[in-house]
Amino acid sequence: MFNQDTIIAKATGVGSSAICLFRLSGINSIEMVSQCFHTKSKKKLINQKSHTIHLGTLQYEGVVLDEVLVSVFRAPHSYTGENVVEISCHGSNYIQEEVLRLFISKGAQPAKPGEFTLRAFLNKKMDLSQAEAVADLIVSESEAAHQVAMNQMRGGYTAEIAQLRQKLLDFASLITLELDFAEEDVNFADRTALTKLLQLLQSKIRSLLDSFQYGSVIKKGVPVAIVGKPNAGKSSLLNALLNEDRAIVSAIPGTTRDVIEDTITISGIEFRFIDTAGLRETNDHIEAIGVAKAKEKVDLAKVMIYLFDGLNSSKSEILSAIKDLKREGLIVMLVENKIDLIEGKKESLLMKRLKKESEKLNCDALFSISTFDPSKIELLKKTLYHQIDKINVHGDVVISNARHYEALKNALEAITNISEGIDNDLSGDLLSVHINDAIHFLGEISGEITNDELLGNIFSKFCIGK
Repeated sequence: MFNQDTIIAKATGVGSSAICLFRLSGINSIEMVSQCFHTKSKKKLINQKSHTIHLGTLQYEGVVLDEVLVSVFRAPHSYTGENVVEISCHGSNYIQEEVLRLFISKGAQPAKPGEFTLRAFLNKKMDLSQAEAVADLIVSESEAAHQVAMNQMRGGYTAEIAQLRQKLLDFASLITLELDFAEEDVNFADRTALTKLLQLLQSKIRSLLDSFQYGSVIKKGVPVAIVGKPNAGKSSLLNALLNEDRAIVSAIPGTTRDVIEDTITISGIEFRFIDTAGLRETNDHIEAIGVAKAKEKVDLAKVMIYLFDGLNSSKSEILSAIKDLKREGLIVMLVENKIDLIEGKKESLLMKRLKKESEKLNCDALFSISTFDPSKIELLKKTLYHQIDKINVHGDVVISNARHYEALKNALEAITNISEGIDNDLSGDLLSVHINDAIHFLGEISGEITNDELLGNIFSKFCIGK
């Protein structure tokens, strides 16, 4: 699937702009641009050194299209590992169309999504996990998501995995050698050393698998479902969190009948807040659909804020609701609202009783707020951040890619099979099957083991120009 043609694409956003950047990559890219680019210095672009920038005019059939800056990157010292030229022109739609038409007439092919990064991978400028991190970096919407992508793009955990995989390959070679001397009953591969390597691999892989829970929510944004009875103040809470009137607020129960979503960033982590219909039995068909959607959103959420009015709720209904909605992995925050209506404005008697029986509630946090008190809203935001932050016990070594997670899970299973085989004194030929499986799955992460279908699926999700 490696296209050897010179490719071209716009590397900046859609629409007119002050500046637009076009990128060409391929063996003929410098020569192609040199044919229609006239430098102010009168020097030929084809003769210029790598990593130099030149001012001049771009001409099409003798007509000046624009005054541009042209950057030259010669192979192999470029992003793709090929000759690369970047053209910075003015960003009117007319100029963009004419520049693209010019180079297509010269023989350049429009780049497919991710084709520049695909070429970088195929030319060994980066491994597959780093290439995937490029796409994650482009779409990162928060500081935390950006940091996870940057760590992966810089090599992250893949360099260590590659070293351990190589040691496993060395053992595989020794075990294969044993098969050639099967009649002499000799062991070239030290089973004790192999067991130590397997233990190290198991520890590393389990740690990475555990980090996926944190990495996944950071990459996609933390979904937070705001649920509770009608008129508990869910829409008011959403508006207070967003600091804008995003949802309709009314004293009439059942106002919110659909799901309303919006996002904010708290201490570098993106949270997706979901205001849902009030949970109650209803004969109103439309409201019933909203209640069903609310429960669906809780099933997909990482955090549930169960909001209640301490003056108009009972302990039994709260316990029943949390028991009904609670599931493994869901962070539950029990939040009392409308404390501005309570004498002393601290918490209700109901909240005091709930705190005494907090173990029965199976909640991660309990506190009281008023949506009219900014300090309480800030406390809620800080609590949300700490609930997510404490999931990350792995520091910077975090995986957020589902493909990596599956490969590591399969590798761990194969490594477990190797360990059990050694314990059961399995023969070398059967042991090598499990070792080869582990080598295969570990190689899938960095792209040492791959195929055209996998690459096509990964790079088709990239934006054009990258």
